[in-house]
Amino acid sequence: MVLTDARPVRALTRALLSPWGIAAAFVAAHAWLIHEAWQWEPQIFGDVVLYEWWARNGVDAARWPVFDYAWVYPVGALLAITPPAWVSQTTAGYEWVWLGLVVTLNAVATVLLARARPRGPLAAWFWLVFLIALGPIFLGRLDGVIAPVILVALVIAARHPATAMTLATIGAWIKIAPGAVAVAIAATSGSIHRFARNVVLPGALVTTLVLGWALAGGSGGRVLDVFGEQSDRNLQVESVGATPFLLIGMDGPRYDPAWNDEIYTYEVLGSAPHAMAEALDVALLVVVTLVALLAAFAVRRRPERAQDILLLTAAAGLLALIVCNKVGSPQFIAWLGPPVAAAVALYGRDATEARRTWLPPALGLIVTASLTKMIFPVRYGEFLGGFPEMTLVGAVRNALLVALLLGAVVRLVQIAAAADRRDARGGASADAPALQKEQDDT
Repeated sequence: MVLTDARPVRALTRALLSPWGIAAAFVAAHAWLIHEAWQWEPQIFGDVVLYEWWARNGVDAARWPVFDYAWVYPVGALLAITPPAWVSQTTAGYEWVWLGLVVTLNAVATVLLARARPRGPLAAWFWLVFLIALGPIFLGRLDGVIAPVILVALVIAARHPATAMTLATIGAWIKIAPGAVAVAIAATSGSIHRFARNVVLPGALVTTLVLGWALAGGSGGRVLDVFGEQSDRNLQVESVGATPFLLIGMDGPRYDPAWNDEIYTYEVLGSAPHAMAEALDVALLVVVTLVALLAAFAVRRRPERAQDILLLTAAAGLLALIVCNKVGSPQFIAWLGPPVAAAVALYGRDATEARRTWLPPALGLIVTASLTKMIFPVRYGEFLGGFPEMTLVGAVRNALLVALLLGAVVRLVQIAAAADRRDARGGASADAPALQKEQDDT
């Protein structure tokens, strides 16, 4: 028998997981993504051009979104889109500064992720592979700003919940998605005292500052118009809820996507899609509420698993914001990488449990990201044109999103239900008191 020397493999693994290996991978991944962004410039930077127009009008003509007219984004998004307009005077310059902002934020998030224990370096590699699979879409959207914010908040949430809540609230005032992380932190706070200190206080402080800034600037009720803007939207063609109508169109009456020139997106129109859109408005609130209640119930029964429950709740909440949303833009998938990456780094009492719980969704998310890139920007015209192959690609991608949501909810139920078996044996986890004390101390 010839024994294979495993030392070169171990040496390569150590090199790849070292800080220098991760740094090299980060540079290579983002260089490739930036190259792809310019290759698909009209599709990727379409929204950035709008960001520049809004910011330039504010800087040059003192006419600002929210302060002077209704806007599709929360007022905090101005903090992200305005700095590039100060630095550059051309559209190309604005785009390069925007790329620098997104890459810098992601670098900070990746460093913190790689330093997380016990599996931070492996999680950093997952995060970079996920971004490559998704492609450059997140670079040209506000989601490229909030995804690193979500990632940092989740990495630090267990030990610094108040700081994480502050970040999540700031992120939610830029784009609503980080609110799912705020909900997860609130649901898993575990006691009224920690809820007040770690959730209410930082959340209220950030919100008061933002509202005070907006109202002082003359926004009036427009500061809350973003919620009305979303409620008036129709069913977006890429959304999970639009999938049945696209599939029907393969062998029946076709629901042709219609261009909405006010918000620059394609929508599925008709009485049935309109009813679906209205149903999703209700379903979104119901599902997010049920996930939060399930998380609160689970952490009450299993306080020693609070961090794991928080990560699952954040994943489920962010998935619900996509699955139960009448808007389904491809960049939304960027929200899902952070909870999975944080879970790869932090989840579970041992590596075996973490691998069993998160390896399937991690692989599923990579496939989901790859299919999303195929839809947009690679073959978006075929998708809009109802080509059967691309309709099926969209259906499979959306089915995976539903499966990931159901999987996160099922795992939350399993953790909560395990308390019954533990109680039936007449004992609690040996590490529960120590972990509960650590939660009390933080």
